[in-house]
Amino acid sequence: MKILFISNDPTIFEENSSARSRMRSYAEAIGELHILSQGAKTSDEQEGALFLHSIRPLPTKLGRVFLLWTLSRRAHRLVKKSGIEIVSAQDPFEHGAIAKSAVHHTNAKLHVQVHTDFCSRYFSEESIKNRLRMIIADNVLPHADGIRAVSNRVKNSLVARYGTRISLPVVIPIAMETKVANKSVEPFSISSKFSFMIMAVGRLEKEKRLEDAIRVVAILAKKKYPVALVIVGDGSEKEKLNSLAKKLGIEKRVMFLGWRNDIHELLSHAQAFIQTSAYEGYGRTYIEAALADVPMVVTNVGIIGDVFINKESALVCDVSDIRCLERSMETLIEENDTRYKITYNAHNVADAHIKAVGDTVARTVEDFERLLA
Repeated sequence: MKILFISNDPTIFEENSSARSRMRSYAEAIGELHILSQGAKTSDEQEGALFLHSIRPLPTKLGRVFLLWTLSRRAHRLVKKSGIEIVSAQDPFEHGAIAKSAVHHTNAKLHVQVHTDFCSRYFSEESIKNRLRMIIADNVLPHADGIRAVSNRVKNSLVARYGTRISLPVVIPIAMETKVANKSVEPFSISSKFSFMIMAVGRLEKEKRLEDAIRVVAILAKKKYPVALVIVGDGSEKEKLNSLAKKLGIEKRVMFLGWRNDIHELLSHAQAFIQTSAYEGYGRTYIEAALADVPMVVTNVGIIGDVFINKESALVCDVSDIRCLERSMETLIEENDTRYKITYNAHNVADAHIKAVGDTVARTVEDFERLLA
């Protein structure tokens, strides 16, 4: 097969990145894989069956607009020149529109991947940009010959929104690795008087609602619990979150670690994991926390409710329900039996889920073959 991925991940062009490694696996299984994405420079390179096409955007406000136009033209030329059979977009938004344009007046099939639950009301309420993206998705998805959803939640929300106007989405979760954490080295330091470490992992952006996690810690601190919050990740909300911690008088209890490559090791030093997202497509960090034997307090998004069940393998709250989040965390602090039960069940559930997911590369290739059958 000859397939073109329209990607939004420039780390693919980094030789030793995990994204590059995944693409090598896809290329080997597919036969000929082309990747088109923005990058640090405009270039074309080949690595066996993997063809990388990078386009550097102009360093101006209009650069993004021109980049999308350039990517669209380049994608269309690649389809015709290389005999591409399937164009797969990494999202149904800008990249989906590029892919739709690329297959226009060709025999190539349009395939769209949906990694986020954009049908959630929180997605559209977040920004005008997201509402515009929904309009784009409404135009792209009905034209797709195949759709991949990363979770049952995403699949169900797509079916509820579009019904028979779209191809039935195929659920292929995100690939996960099973790692054993090394606890021999302390990966960060915080005052020893805060003996109950709560960890959050993810991009510091609005949809993650990390301000809710900070408010939970503030309430617990007022109750004299020895809690602290370690936030792993970075993003546009960092200063706002730091200011909130200072305003609530808990700046000594909140630590920002930035992006780290040792998530498994970091999680192994936490007593609890918290995820306060407004929406998620999948939620890789749930699996990582479960495998690190860290009990979870989470909102009902992503694979929560499907893979991890409330009061069995996680303590689950509605989005923005700070009182529920605080009470759930208090339960983990106070009730040893509950904490151990949640931890034990979550680890077993995560192991079973990874085994059930199987080889995502092989499953994706099978999905592509089905489109061409």
